[in-house]
Amino acid sequence: MIALLGTLKSSFKDLLPIVAVIAFFQLLVLQQPIPHMVDILIGSVLVVIGLALFIQGLEMGLFPIGESLATAFAYRGSVGWLLIFAFCLGFSTTIAEPALLAIAAEAAQVASDGGMIEDSAASRKSYANGLRYTVAFSVGLAILVGVIRIIKGWPIQYLIIGGYCLVVITTAFAPKEIIGIAYDSGGVTTSTITVPLVTALGVGLASSIKNRNPMIDGFGLIAFASLTPMIFVMLYGTVLQLWK
Repeated sequence: MIALLGTLKSSFKDLLPIVAVIAFFQLLVLQQPIPHMVDILIGSVLVVIGLALFIQGLEMGLFPIGESLATAFAYRGSVGWLLIFAFCLGFSTTIAEPALLAIAAEAAQVASDGGMIEDSAASRKSYANGLRYTVAFSVGLAILVGVIRIIKGWPIQYLIIGGYCLVVITTAFAPKEIIGIAYDSGGVTTSTITVPLVTALGVGLASSIKNRNPMIDGFGLIAFASLTPMIFVMLYGTVLQLWK
């Protein structure tokens, strides 16, 4: 209970700058009263409570389980199962991302309105699901590569530079309608569900391997998770254009 109260206090402090910015521009720049004040206050309280519960849940559940699973796989020497677990973890957490659900549905609607796909519920659903599974597969592959990097001790900067070179090359050939969606897809994957578990996996694995520094080798998986969706979504758009 004491820990939860501390988290509530911290969440309230974190949200204060947002409230201050909105209030400043609404009252002093626009010089208009804030509409639906009661609803906004109630919603803000719910956000503080929800954020505090989410952070507390991460500390109690997701971080420990991610680290413990990584440690168990490392001690057993089950590299094959570890790689399978890394891919499945990246895939499943991305599929469950609320932000990805939202952007996939919005992208399908825009594609339908723009004539890229047939204007029907089935086409929009198929397009959105294809986008979601493409992003999820790419994140699973990214986490798998990131785990191999931790095991082998490869420098992260070379992989990141190479990845962004592929992003640039893919951008040159991708349909212009998909480029913005692809770039946004890289951001939505690093959200509420994926980040805690993937970070815990990387830190736990680096802590369990001899001659690995958790600070140097444990982080960086999220960079891969935000990089590969850009490449794969642009390839997805290119394939759809060729089939059209």
